[in-house]
Amino acid sequence: MRPALHPRLINEPFDDPGLFISFLYEKRAILFDLGDISSLSARDILKITHVFVTHTHMDHFVGFDRLLRLCLGRQKKLYIYGPRGFLLNVEGKLAGYSWNLVDQYKTGFDIIATEVHAEQIISREYKCSDRFIPQKKASKSTFNGILLKEPGLSVHATILDHKIPCIGLAIKEEFHVNIMKDRVLEIGLETGPWLKEFKQALYTSKDSNLEIEVKTNGKKISLKKLKNTIARITPGQKIAYITDVGFTKVNLKKIIELAGNADHLFIEAVFLENMRDIAKKKYHLTAHQAGMIASMANVKKLTLFHFSPRYQGEKNLLYDEAQNSYRQQPVKPT
Repeated sequence: MRPALHPRLINEPFDDPGLFISFLYEKRAILFDLGDISSLSARDILKITHVFVTHTHMDHFVGFDRLLRLCLGRQKKLYIYGPRGFLLNVEGKLAGYSWNLVDQYKTGFDIIATEVHAEQIISREYKCSDRFIPQKKASKSTFNGILLKEPGLSVHATILDHKIPCIGLAIKEEFHVNIMKDRVLEIGLETGPWLKEFKQALYTSKDSNLEIEVKTNGKKISLKKLKNTIARITPGQKIAYITDVGFTKVNLKKIIELAGNADHLFIEAVFLENMRDIAKKKYHLTAHQAGMIASMANVKKLTLFHFSPRYQGEKNLLYDEAQNSYRQQPVKPT
């Protein structure tokens, strides 16, 4: 059974962090962090609908310019999220260019930026047609831990400490629907776009007697019958992403709650444990701490990234240290 979400790091672990998550059978992707994205093709970048920036240190935000450049002149809405101060960061980027010719574009490109605080989120829209000068006041709403909620998936976030606010992220499918094509044919139907509508109905409808129209032959069949006949329902994927955090009790508690039982955890491992004091000073994790967190969160798969350049040619030391602590008894953080 093929998973619906396909995550991959956009760079090698010594380079800028970033996680590209593509959607099976959809021309769509989500991005966690926005550092150097030159390794992504223009085609992949244009699939991105939502970007979640953990914090705006340069290695997590420098890719904004390339993303902006590729989106100009296209019909697109781009949703971007970041921690406290993010709207000023975005406005500063946009103010760095001259937009006197954008009125010639026949398409509409809009950026909807959201700043995430512990208890509220603040959103503002920047339209290319208005030279990215916001025409309306920012809107505010209560933050309940969810930044994106769609039929079938949600993106969860928590505010972590990197000596500045830094966002921890997790994307979760509600459940996964696998269509058994042989069963579709057995009951006299054909595959087609109606299957996507069927999946959406499974996510959104509470009425099992709702009828789905099979547009290839005009039949209408109840959601319940289709679900029991042609679909295999399995638990959805959960993918978590943690970077640039200090190993503190508060951070640890939040990370374990966010990443708990994830199918795949992507987590930084900047230093070896023998440099724990330096890691503490810089608010980063060691490989040992990363493996321990994965163990405590009971994740199924662990991927490390964001290595210090001092370990060039010795990255196996980081992998080995994390793996050794992955299932061991954890120690207490400071």
